[in-house]
Order: sequence, then C-alpha cells, then structure tokens
Amino acid sequence: MLKVNDINVYYGSIHAIKGVSFEVEKGEIVTLIGANGAGKSTILNTVSGLLPAKSGTVSFMGKTINGIAAHKVVGMGLAQVPEGRRVFLNMTVQENLEMGAYTRKSAEIDDSIADVYERFPRLKERRKQVAGTLSGGEQQMLAMGRALMSKPELLMLDEPSMGLAPILVEQIFDIIKELNKAGTTILLVEQNAQMALSIADRGYVLETGKIVTSAKASDLLNDDSVKKAYLGG
Repeated sequence: MLKVNDINVYYGSIHAIKGVSFEVEKGEIVTLIGANGAGKSTILNTVSGLLPAKSGTVSFMGKTINGIAAHKVVGMGLAQVPEGRRVFLNMTVQENLEMGAYTRKSAEIDDSIADVYERFPRLKERRKQVAGTLSGGEQQMLAMGRALMSKPELLMLDEPSMGLAPILVEQIFDIIKELNKAGTTILLVEQNAQMALSIADRGYVLETGKIVTSAKASDLLNDDSVKKAYLGG
C-alpha cells in the first residue's frame, strides 16, 4: 500500500532523513520507533506531502505521490493525525469533524459523523463543546475522528499517546487496534515503544535519520539491543 524508497529530507543544510526505505502492506499496523529527534515525524510529514523530499520516492496504492499537495494526498485515501493533535481550538467538536470531511460529498458526511460518534461516545456527548475546552485525551480522540472523516485507507498517527495519562493511553491503543480490525491500515509513530510494538505487526527502528533495524514487532520486543535502548530493559 505504501512504499517509501531511499528518501532524503533536509532542513536547510541539515540532512534530517538519510536514505530511508520501508513498506506498509494493506491491513498491517507498522510502527516507527526511535528517540526524540530521530526523524519519525519528519518521515510522516514527508509521506503526507507537508515536507518535500530532496530525493527518493513515496508511492501510495501504486502511484508516486512526491510533490502532490497534502490536501490532495488526503483525497487519495491517506490521512495523518499530527503530533500535538492540532485540533481547531475555537471550533466545536462537530465543526472539527466536518472540517475533516472537506474532500467528501456532503451527502456522505452525516453518516461518517455518526460512525465517529459511535466509535467515540465521549465526542458525541461533547459535540457542541468548543474543542479548546476538551481534555488532552478528548482532543486526541477528536484529532483521530477528524482524520477518519476523510475515510482513509491508510491512517498515520504521530505520537498519539503524548501527554496522556496511562489509562487514556490504553484507551487510545485499543481504538487503534479496533480501527485496524475494521480495515484501516495504520502507520504509527510512537515514543512509547513498548505499547507500539505490542499492537504492531512490524516495526522499524530509527536513529539519527536512518533505519538501523527492522523486524516483526514481536521480535523487536525480544531484541536485547532494542530493549536496552527503548524499552527500559
């Protein structure tokens, strides 16, 4: 479904992503793990069209998407939930969800909102509430719900557990598993490597802009070097 081939990304003169290649197959949960500053978010932003790659290719559903504007990438079936949630703070929950459906026909939107409210009952309770007054966990649910409004084939999640209490982290990861079971392919960037690898099919380990290890998630959980570096083992 997604193939990233030898991408190089720069911030000015800084070589942030160095020849990164990886794949995501339809139906998988694939996770990118690594320390802060390893380049995980930069990769997602490059895939979604928010950042340009200096070289290399990104292909989605068999089509090269380098250089395609981010809003058009969404229309192709690839949605991103950004780090820090970035909901529209002055809009209501309902308005945020409607904004997520800008690529869709209006006749389909009500059904999609109903689907989101069924998956996130807390959002339904707060549908008229301004997003800036929601808790961090509720804002994360809203960011995910907004992304789902575009009916993505592939959902990219950037640090969904950031700043959340442990019980909310478990809820968010349960939702990710449910979305995957319902047919959505997931590319997950996550600082909580233990949680990410526990739900993923495969994982890639990033260090300073390079992929240094890739394997089945279960194998990475039992890899001594990964344990020592990322799992507190």
